Amino acid sequence: MVRVRKQSILRRFLSSGAVAVAIVASAFVSFPAEGQDSQPPSASDIADGMRLYQQKGNCQACHGWAGDGRKTDSQMPDGANLRDTKLNRAGLVTTIKCGRLNSQMPAFDKFAYSDGRCYGKKEADLKAYPTRMPDPPATLQQREIDLIVDFLMAKIVGKGQMDHAKCVEFWGSETDACKEFPK
Repeated sequence: MVRVRKQSILRRFLSSGAVAVAIVASAFVSFPAEGQDSQPPSASDIADGMRLYQQKGNCQACHGWAGDGRKTDSQMPDGANLRDTKLNRAGLVTTIKCGRLNSQMPAFDKFAYSDGRCYGKKEADLKAYPTRMPDPPATLQQREIDLIVDFLMAKIVGKGQMDHAKCVEFWGSETDACKEFPK
């Protein structure tokens, strides 16, 4: 009985010591904050994101080329003004991946509602909503979604209303689109 008790005390001491070592060691390890990239996106990543926004995702059809909700296709639903959005990076990723329930914002993840990964819902659950999400023009891989969000964060989100200078900076040079904004 005494031997079992000594082993129990020894085990508790060793496990407490291991926990203490782990806590002290973790104080010296630096982890990036959740949702924070270790480095900012490159200019080519931002350009790739813009191309995906305009072409494969066709986001401009609803949100406008400037992300201000001034859509380019009158047949498409009105999209949110992304320049004024309160969504952070993680919120944008989720919205692109999963769409918006009971709205016209499609889910760009091919498997968004096949396994409950989006809002804990499956395809059958979506039938309960009066407004059905349309199919996206194309599905996007996670890396493509991340590139679009890199572009949005660099060029659109929180950048205020579009003006001539921002238009030229956005397109990289003077374009016809910038003529509508006074110099």
